[in-house]
Amino acid sequence: MPNVSSTFFLAPYSSLGYPKVVCFSALQGKASSIDSSPSQSPIPRLFSRGCKLVGCGSAVPSLQISNDDLAKIVDTNDEWISVRTGIRNRRVLSGRDSLTTLAVDAAQKALDMAKVDPDDVDLILLCSSTPEDLFGSAPQIQKHLGCKRNPLSYDITAACSGFVLGLISAACHIRGGGFQNVLVVGADGLSRFVDWTDRGSCILFGDAAAAVLVQACSGDEDGLFGFDLHSDGDGQRHLNATIKEDETNDAAESNGSVFNFPPRRHSYSCIHMNGKEVFRFAVRTVPQSIEAALQKAGLPASSIDWLLLHQANQRIIDAVADRLEIPSERVISNLANYGNTSAASIPLALDEAVRSGKIKAGHTVATAGFGAGLTWGSAILRWG
Repeated sequence: MPNVSSTFFLAPYSSLGYPKVVCFSALQGKASSIDSSPSQSPIPRLFSRGCKLVGCGSAVPSLQISNDDLAKIVDTNDEWISVRTGIRNRRVLSGRDSLTTLAVDAAQKALDMAKVDPDDVDLILLCSSTPEDLFGSAPQIQKHLGCKRNPLSYDITAACSGFVLGLISAACHIRGGGFQNVLVVGADGLSRFVDWTDRGSCILFGDAAAAVLVQACSGDEDGLFGFDLHSDGDGQRHLNATIKEDETNDAAESNGSVFNFPPRRHSYSCIHMNGKEVFRFAVRTVPQSIEAALQKAGLPASSIDWLLLHQANQRIIDAVADRLEIPSERVISNLANYGNTSAASIPLALDEAVRSGKIKAGHTVATAGFGAGLTWGSAILRWG
């Protein structure tokens, strides 16, 4: 495939109301327009800007819960859990921890690795479905990092796909918005929404936070080669934590009104999951998504140095690797130690692999997230 030098700019709006990206190719000497859904298209290199991952960090709660610990509260045992999931331990938020504190710790470690000062951060994206404020926790990360220029900070809610969506969002802000340094933080405390009497779900989840710093670079250094993103709301019935009315005294709440006003208080239910359906969904869609991202990147599967999937279940990880014909020695997994940490799982595994020397600068990583929504997405990227 020839190396084509291209320049992109935003042309007048198409008939569908979306701006066209027009590419002038130095190879072909003519213009071509791209007018399709961003999730179905290669990432346009606007103004020849690229982005790369230059720092990572992670933090986990101090409380570790083993399979044997769980066996004391539900009818299960270490062998039953580890054989079916690959999980042996998980970290759980306790009175000594907060999710925001973990997120700040992870973000600071990513900045330290990248040698970037908090005042040079232009944007903070918190990928989380369990913020400690209904209106989002990202601004608290900005506050506690000491970012004096008050950079924009906001939350992205996409459960276990959240970190991949955060990466793509960071790339779009850099390429199209002129941002220089974007912190992408994945942090979730799903233990707060687990039914600890349900042995089918309580064995799966843990809490953690992890972060990467995505930095602007020239187009020829670009480290995000291709992506593929999807959602299917019909699958929500298989994995959800829906809102429900609190069970309270109707008369006390409504003051006897026949109009059901004021409304009763609501809260989120515990996580509901149909494990068999989620497994089928993941092993079907994730390989297809990674193959689509590779095609958009113009890369063969043999170019992948590491496969790094959302850490949900070892059987899912193994099944996807088998379908992509990627040998186990090139698959990153830390599921046994942390369980499913939702949006934190990919950057947590990435951070451990980078700091241990497994993933090195220049390595190509295929990553994919999948989960509630249902949502799923993949990205082909280069570390460093």
